[in-house]
Amino acid sequence: MAFELISRALRGTTRPPLPDPGPVRRAAVALVFRDSPGRWPQLLMIKRADAPGDPWSGHMAFPGGRVEQDENDAQAAIRESEEELGLRLEGAHRLGTLRPVIGPRLRKDKPTVHVQPFVFWVQGSPPLRPNHEVAEVHWFGLHRFLQDEGRATFPFSWKGSQLKLPCHRLDGRVIWGMSLSMIDDLVDRIRRAEQA
Repeated sequence: MAFELISRALRGTTRPPLPDPGPVRRAAVALVFRDSPGRWPQLLMIKRADAPGDPWSGHMAFPGGRVEQDENDAQAAIRESEEELGLRLEGAHRLGTLRPVIGPRLRKDKPTVHVQPFVFWVQGSPPLRPNHEVAEVHWFGLHRFLQDEGRATFPFSWKGSQLKLPCHRLDGRVIWGMSLSMIDDLVDRIRRAEQA
């Protein structure tokens, strides 16, 4: 069953994040699975609403956000999921964590972000109530990522250079950056667990 396989894939020590000198802001996200008719579950993603000054405005992402001073990373992922989607994860199965992801330093005077992903499994189809930070909600079958469906590159301009960055193009949406890094980590772990 996929539940046990994913749980097994998440066991063990995660790889350390890439070193980044300078100030760091902590954040946490929730990768949430739900049952689906096929072998593999569906993975919840959101499209962030357009917001001036937000470097991740309009991007595909996982629910989550900044870790406040009075909470740990897991508490932040759970709180943010409820604030952004009305999704309560306290009773969900917490399957484990992925390796932390460090975002790019966008400006020298701003801290980079250190994101800790947590993986949950919810029963059924929980009702979702997106707030003003969420433009869209999507459930993607995990098998689509495992089969590299829509794997491509897209042009990206960065500090005067034209880059080709990896992505998944699914249902008219482009999944890239830190979210793609988390998905790739998850997919790599599942593939290795299947072969073990």
